[in-house]
Amino acid sequence: SVQQIVQVGSTGILVDLAMVVSTLLVGAFIGRRLLGMDRETVLLASAGSAICGAAAVVATVPMLRSEQGAVAEKSAVAVATVVLFGTLAMLLYPVIHAWLGDGVFDFGIYVGSTVHEVAQVVAIGTSLGGDVADSAVIVKMIRVLLLVPFLLTVGWFLGDRGAAGERRSMPVPWFAVLFVALAGVNSLHILP
Repeated sequence: SVQQIVQVGSTGILVDLAMVVSTLLVGAFIGRRLLGMDRETVLLASAGSAICGAAAVVATVPMLRSEQGAVAEKSAVAVATVVLFGTLAMLLYPVIHAWLGDGVFDFGIYVGSTVHEVAQVVAIGTSLGGDVADSAVIVKMIRVLLLVPFLLTVGWFLGDRGAAGERRSMPVPWFAVLFVALAGVNSLHILP
């Protein structure tokens, strides 16, 4: 809800924005320039790492408008990457937290802004305690909300072009738009 977003404050939102943008840019640079990977695989893996794991990968696939066989392989690579590094985070983050302690920074914001999957964030946050879990999940959900502008941007850049070069259509990720709308409804406390 909006109330929960206000609870983590501008720090959580700014950290999420910085993490998403930097992960997309660094992912694109490393994937394309250093590893020589194709554009679609880089985009899918970067989206999954930057925003919300496998859900971001699956949500980005329709934006590519590519052949199903090729996209399935690229999606599998991206999901495997996201799951692997998220699983490593589930093992390493509690160790890092024990080493740093509570006083260095808000570890919940760190977890929520860097771990890929919502379930992984919940698992790490729960293992570290209530305060860490609460802020981690809220910060993570802010990242999930960033899926909407990301998909709209990707759809705009990858939209169909007509014969004269003008854009014909841009796919709209309706499920993501409805997610934001339902978060707004939840903020109004209309339903129990």
